[in-house]
Amino acid sequence: MTATADAEAAANELTPLADYLGSVLRRLRPLPPLDLDLTQAYGNVLAEHVTSPHPVPAFDQAAIDGYAARWEDIAAAGRSGSHPAFGMHEGRVPDPRPVRLNVVGDLGAASWRPVRLTPGACFSVAAGSPLPMGADVVVPVPWTDQGMAAVEIYQAPKRGYGLRRAGEELPAGSVLARAGSYVSPALVAVFAASGIGHVVVRPSPRVVVVATGDELVEVGRASQPGQVVDANSHALTAAAVEAGALAYRLGICDDDPEGLRALLEDQTLRADLLITTGGTGTGPGDMVRRILSRRDVGRTGPVTFTDVALYPGTALGFGTVGAEEVPIICLPGDPGAALVGFEVLARPAIQLLAGAEPVFRPSVRAHLLETVSSPAGLREFRPAHVAERRGGGYTVQPLAGGPYTLSGMAEANGLLVLGERVTSAAAGSTVDVLLLDRRR
Repeated sequence: MTATADAEAAANELTPLADYLGSVLRRLRPLPPLDLDLTQAYGNVLAEHVTSPHPVPAFDQAAIDGYAARWEDIAAAGRSGSHPAFGMHEGRVPDPRPVRLNVVGDLGAASWRPVRLTPGACFSVAAGSPLPMGADVVVPVPWTDQGMAAVEIYQAPKRGYGLRRAGEELPAGSVLARAGSYVSPALVAVFAASGIGHVVVRPSPRVVVVATGDELVEVGRASQPGQVVDANSHALTAAAVEAGALAYRLGICDDDPEGLRALLEDQTLRADLLITTGGTGTGPGDMVRRILSRRDVGRTGPVTFTDVALYPGTALGFGTVGAEEVPIICLPGDPGAALVGFEVLARPAIQLLAGAEPVFRPSVRAHLLETVSSPAGLREFRPAHVAERRGGGYTVQPLAGGPYTLSGMAEANGLLVLGERVTSAAAGSTVDVLLLDRRR
């Protein structure tokens, strides 16, 4: 049997990634909803539809500074000529024929007494002020002589210009946002303007991250033989925050069975999701898999470890911990594989717990700029840089992958996805790319 055939035979024994993700995500449920004050709701996901109890605007109002009038009183303004303010041909005698109205009062945004227009009169109004009854137009200040007791209007805008009617933007009873939507700053403003002070949301998941391994040392020094700097717990904590979680980094846990069990048991009181990194393989030092996969570990376990058709990093673990059955995800120890594992498994889990829809990142089809090869039988997620093309569409430039995935991830704004049957993708072909939420 050839090396290629051996690789394909081994890959056939792996669980397809789509099947594995489906089996994990089906076991998770969104966190119970909370009723939160509007000022605390930003960044959370709505647990139910939100409808407007009041119209926006709440009343007829001026949209600009000017003079609120009846259109029939100003319709003739400027019909026989042009005022110099609006331009005229050199040498032409101006004949603007302005309309003159009495200014019977001033209205500001804080005005509250109802007033009514009479023929031949107008009100000076500020943007946001209530509209006088009978007014159906606001004349901009530059279109007038800016008079105080009386005003001359040189040009008549169209009927309805310069004003906003009650409910024009959002009628009462309209759906402001649907369940599964993120509460953004703009949405907070819409809720507040509609008179909503509380919303029902899913809480941000509390995620605890721990790195495992006797070889790990804290950051701040270079690795020595027998030592590896813990990059994973820092990176995964940041990734969990970016995914919308309240994340806590516990740091390093040695390969001590009792210590690991006690640590995980203790964290079930503060976590909605536990994430470990390292020890998911079948080697002599892979303690996490050996400890958590046992069925005699009491309330801590068991966790099922699965060899998934995923590259980089095939070994993933999922189960529950403690009496509260807190979900736990076990990711590989290689930093690049851990970040990819987070993207394909942990991040969707966080999104599901938060009640977000959809749980997966958006993807696009992109024009591949460089030929790449991929392991047979594995679904590869390779760091890439995605760019929009002039005239529409996207291009994707592959970045460092395989054993160099970590450095590639630092530059990437997307993940190039190569399916299990793809061993080579030619430059010029069209491929799938997951879009990472990076500010570039």
